[in-house]
Order: sequence, then C-alpha cells, then structure tokens
Amino acid sequence: MKKPSIPKGTRDFSPVEVTRRHYIMDTIRGVFNNFGFQPIETPSFENSDTLMGKYGEEGDRLIFKILNSGDFLRKVDATTYAEKDSGKITSSISEKALRYDLTVPFARYVVQHQNEITFPFKRYQIQPVWRADRPQKGRFREFFQCDADVVGSTSLWQEVELVQLYDTVFSKLKLDGVTIKMNNRKILSGIAEMIGAEDKLIDFTVALDKLDKIGEEKVKTEMLDKGISQTAIEKLQPLFSVAGTASEKLATLKDLLAVSAIGMEGISELEFIINAMETLELSSAKLEIDVTLARGLNYYTGAIFEVAAPDGVAMGSIGGGGRYDDLTGIFGMKDMSGVGISFGLDRIYLVLEELNLFPETVTASTKVLFINFGEKEALYAMQAISKLRKAGVNAELYPDNAKMGKQMGYADKRDIPFVVLAGESEINEERYTLKNMKSGEQETVSADGLLLKLK
Repeated sequence: MKKPSIPKGTRDFSPVEVTRRHYIMDTIRGVFNNFGFQPIETPSFENSDTLMGKYGEEGDRLIFKILNSGDFLRKVDATTYAEKDSGKITSSISEKALRYDLTVPFARYVVQHQNEITFPFKRYQIQPVWRADRPQKGRFREFFQCDADVVGSTSLWQEVELVQLYDTVFSKLKLDGVTIKMNNRKILSGIAEMIGAEDKLIDFTVALDKLDKIGEEKVKTEMLDKGISQTAIEKLQPLFSVAGTASEKLATLKDLLAVSAIGMEGISELEFIINAMETLELSSAKLEIDVTLARGLNYYTGAIFEVAAPDGVAMGSIGGGGRYDDLTGIFGMKDMSGVGISFGLDRIYLVLEELNLFPETVTASTKVLFINFGEKEALYAMQAISKLRKAGVNAELYPDNAKMGKQMGYADKRDIPFVVLAGESEINEERYTLKNMKSGEQETVSADGLLLKLK
C-alpha cells in the first residue's frame, strides 16, 4: 500500500511545534489587545471576484482556485473548451478561491459591515492563508498570518503606533536585532515620475522590490524587459547607492525628488514617523529607511513596512505592511483610509528555533503523571487528578495497568517532570508519593501537600 503523504508546501505539526506556535500567537494576540485592536475572523475562501485583480499579475497567479461543485464543466461552451486555454476557462469552472492574505478579505468585511462598525476600526486577525507558490525554506503554500489594521483614519500616528507594536512583540519574544524597514509608495511614484515612467509604475516597483534577491543588474534587465528605457534606468542610479542614517537618506531623496510634489509628500510622511520614533525610542528593533522597498503589491499608497530577521539569520521578511488609502474603494466604499501590518508566524517560528529562543516552559504540557496500579488505585489517583486540574495543574493518569518500567518510560519520553505513585499503602494512609523525574527524589505528601508542591 502506498504510504500517505501531504501536499507540497504544507506541514503536519507535532505537539511541541503546536505548543510553540501557540506561544508566538498568544504573545502577538496579547500585544494586539494591549494596543486596543479587536479580533475578527473571515471565511477561508472568498468569491473569486473579491480576490482577483487586487494583488497584481504575479499575485493573481498564486491564488488557489476552487472548482465549482458538481459538474463544473457544464457551463463551459464547446468553443472555449476546445481552445484549452486555462485562463479563459477558469471563470466558468471556478467561482471561489482560497484567500491569499487577510487584508483584502478585511476590506471586504469593512464594506459589508460598515453600518455595524465604529470608526476608526482597529482589528486584528490570526488565520491561515494560501498561496500557490514554489515551496522553499520559510515559504509555504499554507501558512498563518497575524494582521493588525486600522481603517477610518489618515493620521500618521497610526504608522508610529504600528512601528511600536512590531517592536513590542519582538521584544516580548526576546528576538532582539530585527530591522523594521520603511519606505513610502509616494516616493516610488515620485521616482517613476522623475524618470518619466509613470505609466510603468507597477512594473517598476515589482522589479525594484527584487533588488535584495536578484541584484542590481538583473533588476535593470527586468525593467528593460518591461519597457522602461535605458535613459530612465540611468536616472535611477543614485537610488541604488543611497546610504547613511535615516536623515542622510531623506536628504538624498529630497535632492533626487525636488521636482516631484508626490515624492516630497512621501518624504514628509517618512520624516514624521522617524522624528516621532527618535523621541519614543524602540526597545529591541532597529528602524531603517529602505528606498528600494516596494513589496510589489498594488494596493499600498503611503507608508510601506517590512521586517527583517536579525543579522546572521538566513530568512526572508518576517513581517510587512503599509497604508492603503484606496483598498475599500475597490468594493465601492470611497475615502476610507487604512494602514496595517502582518506578522509571518511560520518564519518567526523558524527564527526563534534557529536562535534557540523558545523558553523551556513553552514545551511543557503535562506536569505530573499518576502511575496506574489497578482499578482501585486508579480511582484514588483520579480524585487527586481532578483536584489538581481544577487548580490549573496539568495532570493525567496512565490509562493502562502496565509494567512500572513502561509507565516511567512514557513519562520520561514525554518530559513529564513529576510522577505520582499511589498504591495500597498510600491509599491506607491517604497519602501520595511524589517523584521528581529529574533529580530522582521522592517524598510522601497529603493531597493538599501534593497541590502545594505542584502549583
């Protein structure tokens, strides 16, 4: 019989892995609540027209389509079917798709529930998303996103708060040295205007966003392939070598974009955030301006964020986001500005694992195992177990009256720190023998003493 398997880009999670993932999610959730964000959830799949056309050509290709139920070919006319063109046939056989991210479904939620929402609306969402991407280290086809967004305010204090939120989460996870990279889509629009490539803005930003992955020369080649002229690319040269502090980078941009009103507006917005953070300060993260940061998504209109793992850790971005003034407009709701960020749970997990930053207490599940000596003894043990559980102590009874060595081996393999032995003599004395599995020490205690020792 063929051994069962799972699709590429998906994973099973062991008890230890699930516990560690919950540690990250609980930390993020706690900070979201602390900052005043409210939780919502949306369906795992949406109508195709909700998702398609929102992520650019590259993003649309990575959306998982769901075949219509029943005879899905029935609606396809013979001519289209004979052409065997998947692009043409898809709309006839698939009307739903798995969500690509949480932001577009959130925009749909805001429009659909606008009469029930109090604005500005601060929401967070921790759910899985799906992308038909090529699986590799840190890149999966099914993964969780942890998003925080604010809609209904154009205030740049929201951007400042989101920088603080990133810093607080990574500080609580003891993940020091992450870099919060920041840019502004208006600056990118100004650069495109300056080089005379306004009509190629999307192609320009998609190519520019790949600079740290494929290098300067390949980015230039891609731009040429997309119809951006050699003259325009030559005007970009200062952009590839912008360096220095945030203030120095802003000064270079001001010289480069002096004739662009939209570009100068983007610079002004970055300055506001940088100046605020100089006063507020960060606990563990670094804030950096990256003038080539584009993130390649069509819906960003202002600030753009991306979080890089600490130096020395080979990992893609572990978070990102930005402002999207026009996102709800695609669903018929105009003038609803929004800004949001996302945490990449799976990549954060890999970084914490590589740096050995998971606390030992995170993997602890059962604290005490009661040895099973038979029905009478098991019933006596269950009375203590019930009391411990009510007090919040994770306790369990070995289900079978097996050999002592087997039961002890079970506790050892599961890293259960304590074992309780309650045989006939303990029952007669109304006591319990508590053994520390690490030190080997044993002591006999009452039920109350047992609770005191384990809690």
